[in-house]
Amino acid sequence: MNIIIKKPRITEKAGIKSESQNTYTFEVVKNATKKTVAEAIKKIYKVTPIKINIVSLPAKKITARGKVGKKRAVKKALVFLKKGDKIAFI
Repeated sequence: MNIIIKKPRITEKAGIKSESQNTYTFEVVKNATKKTVAEAIKKIYKVTPIKINIVSLPAKKITARGKVGKKRAVKKALVFLKKGDKIAFI
């Protein structure tokens, strides 16, 4: 079985979007497409998404406490659900 969804992206912004707009954010694998993400959401959470947007965030160089580091590159999927549907993260 191929794993498409790595984990839910739980941030302050994602929490606000899930409450107000019924939009959930997930980190997905690099080769994920809208169709494969939709199938995975249906299979795992038993809800049908209305729309899916996929965003690729590039790796960034950062400096923290005088040390140079790197943020990893991430691909995330924004999953829009209809009003009655919910996804519970436990």
